[in-house]
Amino acid sequence: MNDTTETQDETPPTSDEFQVSQPGNINPEVLQNISVTLSIEVGRTNIKIKDLMRLTQGSVVELDRIAGEPLDLLVNETVVAQGEVVLVNDRYGIRLTRVVPSTDRLQSL
Repeated sequence: MNDTTETQDETPPTSDEFQVSQPGNINPEVLQNISVTLSIEVGRTNIKIKDLMRLTQGSVVELDRIAGEPLDLLVNETVVAQGEVVLVNDRYGIRLTRVVPSTDRLQSL
């Protein structure tokens, strides 16, 4: 299949899909199809470039988080929950232990 055919299969959203169901509301079907980036943060640190350039295989970088502290679950770089690492069929996962209330998330925007 050529690029033109593939592009034609993906029909752009119609104006009806963007119509609000009630004033001030967005059609939930449109929202549910928006992709977001989900990431887990173990910790952070600040490092000088000269120290960064000295890192080699086996180097250890100390992070700001204490062992055993919950990890942050971020959606588009906004913390939405915290949890602990679990194994799911030989893959890492996260068990949520705390969900940030939506009012708190909105304040951080």
